[in-house]
Amino acid sequence: MQVGNARYIRRDDLPEAVPVFPLPGALLLPQGHLPLNIFEPRYLALFDRALSGNRLVGLVQPARVSEGMEISDVTPLAGVGCIGRVTSFAETGDGRYLTALTGVCRFRLMNELRSTNPYRSFEINPFMGDLKSEDEEDSVNRSRLLEVFRAYLDSEGLEVDWGHIEQASNLVLVNSLAMMAPFGAAEKQALLEAEDLKARAELFVAITEFALAGDPGEKLQ
Repeated sequence: MQVGNARYIRRDDLPEAVPVFPLPGALLLPQGHLPLNIFEPRYLALFDRALSGNRLVGLVQPARVSEGMEISDVTPLAGVGCIGRVTSFAETGDGRYLTALTGVCRFRLMNELRSTNPYRSFEINPFMGDLKSEDEEDSVNRSRLLEVFRAYLDSEGLEVDWGHIEQASNLVLVNSLAMMAPFGAAEKQALLEAEDLKARAELFVAITEFALAGDPGEKLQ
């Protein structure tokens, strides 16, 4: 898999451990792009470390998400996250970083490493099959996926550039739709943990259909 200027093919291309950025309600998937506004000192230090090394960061949700929750060094984390490569970066001049991660592959959290760093790091077990997700392109029911996506757009009164959507591969389409959909934290984690691209596409369709079948005036949340 090509991500930015790097290729990830074998286990040796990935680190044994990654610094972890816990972010409630966030979803990153392979080949997906997630813009971030970094301002907390501990996470500024995390991105400083990533930029000076392999540019890889582990994005993961807290195991339980509640409104206004604060993340501490002992907050339980979800068991599965996604490695992202820093593919864009800018300093704002007021102490923040504007950056973006591009998804490489999912991973399972293993042992937490003891460290004096202000951020947490974990040994990981990568989902190596994600590096060959292009092989799953033909497994996706693209027409059904787009049909449900159109229904969602109509319900929200939204428009998109269909030219870009029609040109996207099934991998990029499924993962991008899953990331941009305004689902809750539990639904996003379920999409992340879906067995493969086909299962993720089917789950996206099911969640969207369930939401659309509710109160016609109710927004997807």
